[in-house]
Amino acid sequence: MKGKYISTSLDGNICVVTIDRPPVNSLNSGLMNELTSTFTDLAGNDDIRAVVLTGQGEKAFVAGADITEVKDLSENEGKAFSHKGQALTSAIANCPVPVICALNGLALGGGCEIAMACDIRIIVDDAIIGFPEASLSLLPGAGGTQRLPNLIAPGMAKLLLFTATPISASEAVNCGLVEKSVPREALMDTCLKMARKIASNGPLAVRAIKRLIGKSFELPLEEGLAAEQDEFGKLCTSSDKLEGINSFFQKKKPVYTGK
Repeated sequence: MKGKYISTSLDGNICVVTIDRPPVNSLNSGLMNELTSTFTDLAGNDDIRAVVLTGQGEKAFVAGADITEVKDLSENEGKAFSHKGQALTSAIANCPVPVICALNGLALGGGCEIAMACDIRIIVDDAIIGFPEASLSLLPGAGGTQRLPNLIAPGMAKLLLFTATPISASEAVNCGLVEKSVPREALMDTCLKMARKIASNGPLAVRAIKRLIGKSFELPLEEGLAAEQDEFGKLCTSSDKLEGINSFFQKKKPVYTGK
């Protein structure tokens, strides 16, 4: 399906979402609204087991916000623009199934914030990634100042944000900002192979794991452990659990139904 700025396609029970706003997929209000709506719709689709998010072309995943739209914002308009960006990244982060970000090129500012809202990030080995906002006397307003220190070491987060200096793909892997760097020609195959592996597992279990990992950042340890007990107990009553265990003993591939 093709929208104005976003296209979606299905690979079995995997949805591939592609950002398409040439030449560098910069974020304007229309793109943010459309991408937020796309992930809101995906959240209600029980047939989807994983999502791959990428950008069109070889130059950029998302090269940041559209500066022409930001240039003349008032204080209240700036807050509203930030709110729109945060609504987008929250929609991605709250998607109930794993989201793999296939970083096909430049990921700067809002592009990096979108990537951080995903669960797993794979980047082409000739890309750069970072937060140039401070060099424009701005800051990452789509969740960057809050998510980055939870993803990498706080000191490294401060270095990236304070200096506004992008880093290479290999540096991003080394600091934990992305999980893997691959040659450009291997990017989508790598991400789809990973998505298919995720999709082959029990969908109820994968969704529960994602919920619990999210809670680990929000809850005291004891409350998180209690939530883990509850989720484990619920899974024990599922048909998929019986399918998985019986298939293990029968040495066959399980067929999960999400029930």
